[in-house]
Amino acid sequence: MRARYLLLALLLLAVTALASAGAVAELPLKADRILVEKSRHRLTLFSGGRVLRRYRVALGVGGLRPKRRQGDARVPEGHYVIDWRNPSSAYHLALHISYPDAADAAAAAARDDNPGGDIMIHGLPNGFGAVGALHRRLDWTAGCIAVTDREIEEIWQAVADGTPIEIRP
Repeated sequence: MRARYLLLALLLLAVTALASAGAVAELPLKADRILVEKSRHRLTLFSGGRVLRRYRVALGVGGLRPKRRQGDARVPEGHYVIDWRNPSSAYHLALHISYPDAADAAAAAARDDNPGGDIMIHGLPNGFGAVGALHRRLDWTAGCIAVTDREIEEIWQAVADGTPIEIRP
């Protein structure tokens, strides 16, 4: 009798696992918009207005104010796009954000400043993947948006070049 219950439990586990695997395969993660809320340290992927995934992020060591110049280690604010990707990044995959746009460049020029650039969504530094979610305990980037290695792999697959990204305070 006991063996029969064990067999039934194993059968239910196998059916559940197969059903779950099928559901994931049927619902590929494809985002059509990214929202970053700096004050919440949160990145959200959307598709058709629906939330697909949310991620906790680490930001620039320069604080939560908007980026103004090269080297300030801040994350910009505004509307941009993911315009290219770097599979050979020093930070386990990186998606480039189209900062600075024309308005950012003009504002920096009016201040006689360089607006900077090279703003990315990326994973952890290569070789430091084991740090995992602990990296989010403090802001450590030079003005980028950082997630875990597993998360950047998921985002990398979900986000196409040209995907709009809004970065809010």
